Amino acid sequence: MNDYVECNVDLHMHGLYSKAVSKEMTPKIIAEQAPLKGLHLIGSSDILHSKWCNLVKKQLKDIGDGLLEAENGTKFILQTEVEDSNRVHQIIFFPSFSKVEEVKERLKNKCKNFDSDGRPKIWVNGEELTEICTEADCLVGFAHAFTPYFGLYGKFNSYKDCFGDQWKNIHFLELGLSADTNMADRISELHNLTFTSNSDAHSPWPNKLGREFNRFRLKEISFDEIAKALKREQGRCCVLNVGFNPLEGKYHKTRCTGCLSFYDPKEAQMLNWRCSKCKKPIKKGVDFRIEELSDLSFGKHPDHRPEYKYVVPLSEIIALTKGIKNAWSTKVQSLWQEFVNKLGNEADILLNADINKIYEIDKDVAKYIGFFRENKIKYIPGGAGVYGRLIKPDEEFDINLVSVGQKSVFDF
Repeated sequence: MNDYVECNVDLHMHGLYSKAVSKEMTPKIIAEQAPLKGLHLIGSSDILHSKWCNLVKKQLKDIGDGLLEAENGTKFILQTEVEDSNRVHQIIFFPSFSKVEEVKERLKNKCKNFDSDGRPKIWVNGEELTEICTEADCLVGFAHAFTPYFGLYGKFNSYKDCFGDQWKNIHFLELGLSADTNMADRISELHNLTFTSNSDAHSPWPNKLGREFNRFRLKEISFDEIAKALKREQGRCCVLNVGFNPLEGKYHKTRCTGCLSFYDPKEAQMLNWRCSKCKKPIKKGVDFRIEELSDLSFGKHPDHRPEYKYVVPLSEIIALTKGIKNAWSTKVQSLWQEFVNKLGNEADILLNADINKIYEIDKDVAKYIGFFRENKIKYIPGGAGVYGRLIKPDEEFDINLVSVGQKSVFDF
């Protein structure tokens, strides 16, 4: 194993030309922020969009092997997310700019918004899209697999139904913020696939960028090595998924889209998915959708499945411990910067740093990082498009009295 390296990768995000994305989401700023989070490789975002593609070429260097590199050494893989004709979101990785152009040329009559939205709508189904991309030596997988609006399992009961005869060319999926490995592995057909946990970030700051990431074992960082890791070939693989506790995901629990009341799914079914209080639609939670699809009990994993570790951005931990609502306050950011300056990148602080060294900087934050490592933090769960919220271990709440105005620093 001495010939292998392990690198942290976040393979899905969006650039400034996508909807609801920060104007500071540029390749240069993303590259600058990535090492603070502990990321070595980043998805390029939205590479089918002409303006974004030109910006990528201007701010990053093409170093071959299907990779780009920023001045500080942060590497990027050519990547985009698209929406197919069934409204399912797919992730595509490209081995070169020439393959980006090849795929775009083949799809040009099937898309009207390549250059108006970073996440284009492609009027082909998953099978057709995968065939075109596979013939161009690209990789295709499905994004945020269980989310109700644009996740594959929001539309289909099997990924094989979505991809038809091309299902054997699908090697990975993205779990999304509302699901984790324990949940997804209750569906036996997914045991064939590599799970990825990516940020889908819309801004470049460390509480968004890398809020979910993967650790890959590779010989080197290159497109071919990433492809082998996703296919689990020749010893390359994903060795760790890192991400939210699904309770924080904004579609995890069944909830009214209007008044945000939580519902037992069986009650929601009896109400025909209409809220008894405000009559607005009730949105089915990811946890219940997986229950519908599952054919295995919890704890059944294929031998290749790595550990999934829960993390929360360090800035939110600091805000929680200090009783500050805004994670971007001067006090929170000042302390965050002190931690990074003294102990290294955020991923190492959250996962690996000696708790005693954290204690030397701030004993309250050290205590809460300990709580996270021991899975002792509580959550008001998310649902109906509203993110979940952290609460202190000794804090009590009634789920039926959660404020309609519930907010989270994870917006976008």
